[in-house]
Amino acid sequence: MEPFLRLSRRRPLAAPGLSCVSRAASNAPPARVSRLFQPCNLREGQDAGDMTCRSQRLMLQGGLLHPSSPGCFHYLPGAVRSLEKLVRLVDREMRGVGGQKLDMPALCAAEPWKRSGRWGLMGKEMFRLRDRHGTDYCLGPTHEEAVTELLASQGGLSYKQLPLLLYQVTRKFRDEQKPKFGLLRGREFYMKDMYSFDVDKDAAQHTYQSVCEAYGRLFDQLGLRWVQVQADTGNIGGTLSHEFHLPADIGEDRLQVCGNCGFAANVETLSPGRADCPRCESSSLVESKGIEVGHTFYLGTKYSSVFNATFINAQNKPEVAEMGCFGLGVSRILAAAIEVLSSDDAIRWPSFLAPYQVCVLPPKRGSKTGQLTSLAEELAHSLGSGLSNLRGEVVLDDRTQMTIGKRLKDAARLGYPYVVVVGPRAAEELPQFEVVCQNSGETLFLSREALVDMLSRVETV
Repeated sequence: MEPFLRLSRRRPLAAPGLSCVSRAASNAPPARVSRLFQPCNLREGQDAGDMTCRSQRLMLQGGLLHPSSPGCFHYLPGAVRSLEKLVRLVDREMRGVGGQKLDMPALCAAEPWKRSGRWGLMGKEMFRLRDRHGTDYCLGPTHEEAVTELLASQGGLSYKQLPLLLYQVTRKFRDEQKPKFGLLRGREFYMKDMYSFDVDKDAAQHTYQSVCEAYGRLFDQLGLRWVQVQADTGNIGGTLSHEFHLPADIGEDRLQVCGNCGFAANVETLSPGRADCPRCESSSLVESKGIEVGHTFYLGTKYSSVFNATFINAQNKPEVAEMGCFGLGVSRILAAAIEVLSSDDAIRWPSFLAPYQVCVLPPKRGSKTGQLTSLAEELAHSLGSGLSNLRGEVVLDDRTQMTIGKRLKDAARLGYPYVVVVGPRAAEELPQFEVVCQNSGETLFLSREALVDMLSRVETV
């Protein structure tokens, strides 16, 4: 399998029913901004110190994160909402290729790591500890040993049960010497790790390609420009590996991309100083930087042979399974998307991931149109309870002691995809609502019917 370059174009989701995901009917009132726990950790104009990373600064300013210790953060409610939406999209794609979700312990015994030879190989980046009985453990940075040992313990697995793809979305740990860039390089982070078991090399290669294609679909759904590159197998091992990157100047990985044939690779895999493309031999290699958000490996029998992870083949004989492993940096995708889509002073989300899709702004208290406050509250409730795709997706900015202008600025900074202003035009004989579409930059004036029609087509997950 050759590495390739694919710069995606956003396309609508083809899966039936995704545009309006049904949820249990609810008459609960919309969330109110005044009640949200969303503290601003970095005030406008405050010195950002060494926060040269846009996503880190914006997530702190917006009350999405709060620093805990170096490389560790409190995920505040807005960030948790976005993270949960991303996990739902990941679940959809992983289950689409046959994945089954499980949850393995973060506290891992040292013995399996010693059997695989990686206990010493992992070096200082592995968090290690010892219990009161003197037994060594680690906080799992990855789970190849654990999942292979799990499969080996099952004994009589049949070839008819393969391929078997097991995955989890959990916190992982890495003792970074210099954590930086917020969620882009931390010591504790969320990762989706999937492990595949197949009957032979051909089947394992097919699984590998299927998961890579699922990654591409995920990034397309998020509207992100991405590139898949040839990569080093590192301390995970195997004979084939690819990374998935979002091109960005702040990225720490250097990539070489051929403008002639589409070949792409991390420079770690190329000979130093190489200027010609390994595939087409043209001199069209161009260097760029990327944020790694996914990594895939074809492992062969590197782990299954060590732990005797076997299945019963068609001849009724035990055979060692062929393996692959597939990682996605879930919290890193969240931050990287903000990094590449946002401006310096305002978050722009992949539309699926915004904590709330719609923010409704009533007029300022005491203004000439102050009587429209009840209309704004009724509208927010009606949108949130009447449109199945917007249940739980509407927030009312009830801080009516503030001007609409100030609240519009806050809404722009937080990146709500749609901001509905209940202003003077809503009091006219033919009421119209001002709608600010943050991602497109458009401002529309719509009747209530047209507003409902537009918002009913918003895709949510």
